[in-house]
Amino acid sequence: MYPTIYHAFLDLFGIDLPILRPLNSFGFFVAVAFIFASWTLGLELRRMAGLGLLKPTTRKETIGLPASPGELIGQGLLGFLIGWKGLHLVLNTSDVLADFPGFLLSGQGSFVGGIVVGALLAWLRWRAKEKAKLAEPRTEEVQVHPHEHAGNITITAAIWGLIGAKLFHWLENPDEVVAFLSDPTGKDIISGLTMYGGLIVAGAMVIRYFVKNGIPAWNGADAAAPGVMLAYAIGRIGCQVSGDGDWGIVNTTFLGPGPRWLWQYDYPNNVNGVGVPITDGTCFEGYCTVLPETVFPTPLYETIVCLALFGVLWMLRKRLKPAGSIFFLFLFLNGLERFFIEKIRVNVHVLGNITQAEIISAALMIAGIGGLIWLRRRNAPTAAA
Repeated sequence: MYPTIYHAFLDLFGIDLPILRPLNSFGFFVAVAFIFASWTLGLELRRMAGLGLLKPTTRKETIGLPASPGELIGQGLLGFLIGWKGLHLVLNTSDVLADFPGFLLSGQGSFVGGIVVGALLAWLRWRAKEKAKLAEPRTEEVQVHPHEHAGNITITAAIWGLIGAKLFHWLENPDEVVAFLSDPTGKDIISGLTMYGGLIVAGAMVIRYFVKNGIPAWNGADAAAPGVMLAYAIGRIGCQVSGDGDWGIVNTTFLGPGPRWLWQYDYPNNVNGVGVPITDGTCFEGYCTVLPETVFPTPLYETIVCLALFGVLWMLRKRLKPAGSIFFLFLFLNGLERFFIEKIRVNVHVLGNITQAEIISAALMIAGIGGLIWLRRRNAPTAAA
């Protein structure tokens, strides 16, 4: 396992780059997942616009205005944060990299660096606006094409996905909320994330974005669905590589075919530090644990299955009608996959022997089937027609 990208480079290529220590393996693959989701979303929005299913929208933009106080204050605050943390990082690199998430949430920083960078960014914004200032500012209507929303949609999904993933994890583990409030650290923020929580909250906010920006909700949901399935598959690679605890139940029997690690894995050097100490000298400092018994590598299974399901959605996206069908099919397939993987996965039980993920996945399957039936009935030709 590689808890950070630093450890991956060190083990695979023999390259020692301490600057990579803050780059968590799980976070890296989540970032890659969002990049691919944004790419596929942009492709689909562009295709739908070409078919006339989506129309460009317009927004009013005033050209030639000077920099407003709000703009200058915003740039100054951003610059202050960058300089405050950045200069301290440069001057104390080794100490900061030892606990980079903790450093970000701490009160450590360089006040001088913050003032200098903050003033510089505010001045650069003022200078740029002064060069473009007009004696008589004019208001124009700017056309925005559907695919141009892909970046903003991805950012919206990323922010609200993180919030939702953390909130749902805390619902499963309320004791961690108390621990975080008593001693908040950066590690507490980026660890312990429930993917379904992120999916639900991010999905709701993305649909809101569609409606607010003139993109028909069902078409937008169809455009996003294949990329979300792909992103889910890539995100699970991060779970597998980092060993973040999303593994399966104990399995000490080689079930074949394929290599043994496909059925039995013990997650050495896992990022959560779970298991027993590694004593043969092959571990990474700070991550010297291995599971005492081998388990099913369930994140790997989810990656394989969800890649296949992405292929299914991608092939059907041009054929399945009416609008909304791909989205509801995604709900059903994702719920089906997760419901069955829960049977061999370690998770918190919230209702008897039922896990939160089983409840949500069952609800997604019902919503998917119900949505497909509703769409068919709503769009069925009437007898008179």
